[in-house]
Amino acid sequence: MKTNRNVGMLIVFLLITIAMAAAFFPSVNHNVAEGMASITAIDMDSLDGATRTIFDSITYARSIHILAMLLLGFGFLMTFLRGHEFTSLTATFLAVSISIPVYMIVKSFLPGEFEVMHINGFLFAEFAAASLLICMGAVLGRLKMDQYFVLGILFTIAYIFNEWLLLESGIFQGFLDTGGSVAIHAFGAYFGLGVVAMTDKKFAGKPAPQMDKISNEFCLLGSMVLWVFWPSFTSSVVAPELGYSTVLNTVLALCGSTLATFIFSKLIRGKVEIEDIANAALAGGVCIGSTCSTANPGFSMVIGICAGILSTLGFAVIAPKVCKLIRGTDTCGVHNLHGMPGLLGGLFAIAITGNVGVQVGAVVCTVVVGLVLGRICGAILGFFGTKEDTYGDEDDFILEE
Repeated sequence: MKTNRNVGMLIVFLLITIAMAAAFFPSVNHNVAEGMASITAIDMDSLDGATRTIFDSITYARSIHILAMLLLGFGFLMTFLRGHEFTSLTATFLAVSISIPVYMIVKSFLPGEFEVMHINGFLFAEFAAASLLICMGAVLGRLKMDQYFVLGILFTIAYIFNEWLLLESGIFQGFLDTGGSVAIHAFGAYFGLGVVAMTDKKFAGKPAPQMDKISNEFCLLGSMVLWVFWPSFTSSVVAPELGYSTVLNTVLALCGSTLATFIFSKLIRGKVEIEDIANAALAGGVCIGSTCSTANPGFSMVIGICAGILSTLGFAVIAPKVCKLIRGTDTCGVHNLHGMPGLLGGLFAIAITGNVGVQVGAVVCTVVVGLVLGRICGAILGFFGTKEDTYGDEDDFILEE
């Protein structure tokens, strides 16, 4: 196969990308430094009811953006499996419809400050749904619809436990993970890998997943929806005065990962792989999560570049080794997009907090808890049967001839 790899030109592109990131550092760009210095805290307790309602309305808009990410973004991203489109989209509907009420019900009966009747309670439930969809991507095509229902309930309960462990138990005091690089993305990925490790041996000898031009086009559409609304995801629960800086940091991280994905996909493969662009381009959004409201714009773009490189290497080089290790197939490559970049985001936060032990401890804890609880969930799912038509819709849908 003839390739279009031009190493010299690609290195120039990489240097330009790095130079753009450097130009956003406050130490280099006085405009950025002045802007960051001008940010002042807003005392929400001193605001009157009407002003608080305005802030709640802005938060409501972001919550709807996140719903678009969950249903349209994740849904279409997973339609890359040819012949499995109905199952991918319906399973997405089910996952969101299960996880949001289960999360809110369980949290409302637990001790703490969770409020069902406040917009932030809904946002945290959406975060749980996002993590569930990440988990689902690892086993996509190998579960029956009934099993997705059960997975939704079990995962959401496990997610609440890990969330408490990282953020509320006091064990990891000072842990920085504002946008959920670790608690949302990494946990969902490693839980999913745990399920795969427990269930995939049943599918030995079954057909491999198939894709074509049309399914990949819908997948790219989903990726673009996620890209567009990702800033709302990371800025939804930050302090109001940090809203714009969080949005800017997120967009620059996504720009960095997209450019790095293009460059390294061509460097490694010779031509751009659609799987890389549809997935690894989003890795900056995953990785910036931990520091989305605290990093400066230049550092954010550097984080995105590193995440794009790591994720592209994951899809092109690392994925087969991971699949061999877990003895199964990570269908959507969630380890490459959400697992490794999520952990990297948690480690980048060390540069902000200086808490090496806390950040590393939380990262290790998430991986272990995710894998262990994922395997337990996989064992339970085994009691609900086995999908006959892997990577197909025939098991659960009436299909027109």
